[in-house]
Amino acid sequence: MSTATLTSKGQITIPAAVRASLGVESGDRIEFVQIAPGRFEVIAATLPVTDLKGILPKRAVAVSIDAMNAAIAAAGAEAAR
Repeated sequence: MSTATLTSKGQITIPAAVRASLGVESGDRIEFVQIAPGRFEVIAATLPVTDLKGILPKRAVAVSIDAMNAAIAAAGAEAAR
């Protein structure tokens, strides 16, 4: 298990083994995601959002803005009940 010490400025140095496992290097961003009270996961946020393009298949039929707005309104009305 790797450990790090918190400085008076609230900074830590991520151990080399952890950086290598995450695939991060100087200047990369990481995210801290709370999974339970007092427990966090460290996630490398190195991929640009453009890498998400194409991850979902295209719909066979295009959905209009009006249809989307109607679906949102219906879901909001259902949640308000």
